[in-house]
Amino acid sequence: MKILHVITLAELGGAQSVIINLAERSLQDGDEVFVASSEHGEMWDILNPQIHQIKIKKLKHSIGFADLLVLKNLYSIYKKIKPDVIHLHSSKIGILGRLIFPASKIIYTIHGFDSIRIRYRKFLPIERMLKSKCRAIVGVSKYDVGNLKSEGITKNVHIIQNGIKDFATDFLVKKDPFLDFKENDQTKIVLSISRLAPPKRFDVFCNVAEKFLDENTLFIWIGNKTEEKNIPKNVILLGEKKEASHFNQYADIAVLFSNYEGLPMSLIEALCFSKPIVASDVGGISELINGNGALISNNDLQEIQKTITFMLNNQNIYDKFAKQSRKIFEDRFNVEVMYNKYKELYSCIGRK
Repeated sequence: MKILHVITLAELGGAQSVIINLAERSLQDGDEVFVASSEHGEMWDILNPQIHQIKIKKLKHSIGFADLLVLKNLYSIYKKIKPDVIHLHSSKIGILGRLIFPASKIIYTIHGFDSIRIRYRKFLPIERMLKSKCRAIVGVSKYDVGNLKSEGITKNVHIIQNGIKDFATDFLVKKDPFLDFKENDQTKIVLSISRLAPPKRFDVFCNVAEKFLDENTLFIWIGNKTEEKNIPKNVILLGEKKEASHFNQYADIAVLFSNYEGLPMSLIEALCFSKPIVASDVGGISELINGNGALISNNDLQEIQKTITFMLNNQNIYDKFAKQSRKIFEDRFNVEVMYNKYKELYSCIGRK
């Protein structure tokens, strides 16, 4: 079977991680896999070299006249490789792809419907208009699927939660990457892996860290690095890191304070490494937490401080949370569970 994945940007993020994992597994099953995206981005360096890479000129996040050329390129790609299945990821390519590709071959995964429903609501009428221009629409969380249906997008809607490989068995990070920053062996690490973007609330992260200035606790942020000024002295920005998920191995607690989310890959990676989670009660995050952490409403700073302090000061509770995180990962969020569900959709389309 020929499978074509298309996503707007090739920068590393949750949706790109899903593509990397699905493409790798499809290769193992003997499929021929193609990935098309923007010209530049870290995803190209991570993809298996046996996967065909197609870099689309002029493809950007913003909408403009250049998208006419993108549509032409998409049509040329389709005519050249004649894929059996076309898997669209992200909202912009979800629109462009459904305009140009045959509906009978398309699976469209929405990686966080709130980005359309809330942030870019002006595009919601287009989503409704194109809702039948594909064989399946996939939401990555129960939360997203519920909101899709409430917005009138109900036909051929499926839920497939994100999954990842079991990185915790690799132990690729041999040395503690935080060692040079620690005061001593008792220093605790609160880790957030995310883009430095307004919805990810770096400001909340810093405000929480400030409450721990007198504690032996570091707040580490891994993601695109900018010149952030006036941050607390216990906040450390490491910038982009290859295989950032492995840094969870040496963290104590994983946090994510967001305005909205789909099903964040960084927290699934934390589950894999048996880490308790403290996160905003938004999007599908509640689907990742069940006896292994805490959900925070409205990013309440006092509640966050209280929760983190409680976890770090009560070893028995911490150990129970850690064990439960790993169990949730194994049962529901490993790559095999995700891939098998997508494979069912691929097979239905490929048989037609």
